Amino acid sequence: MTEKFFRELKRLLSLRSLQARIFLIVLAAGFIPSMIVRYGILDNYEEHSVQQRISTVQNQLMIVGNHLISNNYFNTKPEASVRGGVSKEVINAELEMISNLYEGRVMIIDSSLRVVRDTYDISEGKTIISEEVIRCFQGQSMSNYDRDHGYIEMTTPIIDNSVNTGEIVGVMLTSISSDATMATLEVLNRKSVILQNLMIVVIVAMAMVLSVMLTRPFNRVTEAINEVKAGYSDESISVPDYAETAHIVDAFNQLLQRMRTLDNSRQEFVENVSHELKTPMAGIKVLADSLLTQRDAPAELYREFMEDIASEIDRENQIITDLLVLVKMDKKAQEMNIASISINDLAELILKRLRPIARKKDVEVVFESVRPVVAEVDEVKLTLIMTNLVENAIKYNKEHGWVKVELDADHQCFTFKVSDSGLGIPEDALTHIYERFYRVDKSHSREIGGTGLGLAITKSAVLMHRGAITVNSVEGEGSCFTVKIPLSSTGGSSYSS
Repeated sequence: MTEKFFRELKRLLSLRSLQARIFLIVLAAGFIPSMIVRYGILDNYEEHSVQQRISTVQNQLMIVGNHLISNNYFNTKPEASVRGGVSKEVINAELEMISNLYEGRVMIIDSSLRVVRDTYDISEGKTIISEEVIRCFQGQSMSNYDRDHGYIEMTTPIIDNSVNTGEIVGVMLTSISSDATMATLEVLNRKSVILQNLMIVVIVAMAMVLSVMLTRPFNRVTEAINEVKAGYSDESISVPDYAETAHIVDAFNQLLQRMRTLDNSRQEFVENVSHELKTPMAGIKVLADSLLTQRDAPAELYREFMEDIASEIDRENQIITDLLVLVKMDKKAQEMNIASISINDLAELILKRLRPIARKKDVEVVFESVRPVVAEVDEVKLTLIMTNLVENAIKYNKEHGWVKVELDADHQCFTFKVSDSGLGIPEDALTHIYERFYRVDKSHSREIGGTGLGLAITKSAVLMHRGAITVNSVEGEGSCFTVKIPLSSTGGSSYSS
């Protein structure tokens, strides 16, 4: 159990694991928004609290400013001082109250930039030159929040509304503490941290659960494939939970079916090879035993039997040669010796070699070329294609029959067509003629001397040229094989038969 847990943990920590990626995505999708919300709420509260505090203090300072104007606070005449002495005390008390209430400092500055009143009793009578104060006299009030030092500084104009222009006769420069805001913010931060930690625990749990649940179908796919690989089962698997798993399973089932087909084909191929090779050997064995049992056999009989033995050896040698050619073509890394050659010249050369065979059966061979054709091909393999098709058309023909070879081309491919008046191929055999050792009429094929590998070799050579081969045939009337091959080896076109 412990080993399984650590194995799952190790896989989870690996970024190559889909489960780990889902876990990280869900974790990030929950953690990042919670962080944004947390800091957003705290920043919004801080900003709102500071603005509200500034607004509240500004309103109170505006009231005090009106009191300053109505009581001639800036009038320095003796009679004014006497009349306004009580009012000044009241106004000073209001300023002290504001200073104490907000844990700050209030300075009243007249138009000559002299400090008339300082609640700290430090700068009274002194001249203050400050950019904020000067701008306030110009009608630009300001407020500044210094979070690092924990205070809010603001300027409030003192406007004499008895003058039509609303003259600014003084400025209140106020600094108030933001400790209360920071204290509340700290409380909120602590609570938000606790809440966020709880959310992180929930998000981690959800991420682990979701990552396991979402990857479970893929684990079932892996387990099913491992069972097939281990040999416990060879049945098709089905995991239809997701479209992705369905696609993977379909691809695997197709691969499994192809492997079964290849395995059956390989087994059948081995059986056919064994049978084909044993047949000539059995004939040789029978002939040799017959000679051994006849001690005084005449020389003519010996000669006849030896000719039969040589014929069987030639037949077996032909089978082995064809097998070697087919095996070489089956190699995926088989190199193609591509060269630009005249297909017309090659076809005429092949027909010249095969016409003697046709004359023996009184078969007429006709070659029709629509246009000169030059293509990039492997000459040896193309020779195999043409030779096998024309030779089959001659061998499996009727006496006094005909074979017609046609060559044509378009801007992409050339077409090599071989028609005959021969025996034809039954419709149910058309899908099997390219299989190794397959013969339509086994007795007639053995009489002719075929190995059953010619069309298999032909199709392999055609596919190596990225071409296609098709056949139309009517039993008893003849067949027509059509080969289509790209003119250029890099043409990129491919066809299926």
